[in-house]
Amino acid sequence: MSETSPAPASPAQQPPPGPSPARKVVAGVLLVAPFAVYLAVPTYAKDGPHVAGFPFFYWWQLLWVVLTAVCIGGAHLLTRKRGAAK
Repeated sequence: MSETSPAPASPAQQPPPGPSPARKVVAGVLLVAPFAVYLAVPTYAKDGPHVAGFPFFYWWQLLWVVLTAVCIGGAHLLTRKRGAAK
């Protein structure tokens, strides 16, 4: 019985390249930034200014819930493999 080695993959069969190190760093910053803001409670633990009747503390946190989703989405777009199935 002879063993044969598998044929080398053609360029069309090779997986797409991963994200560059710079993209990984930017994605990491996008993922860490919201947590840094959330942990800095003394900077936003105040009553004013009010927006639509909500004290600053509440609308600032609600704003960051939306911004966190944007940051996570951006990090995902930066780190997904190029040419991946959509």
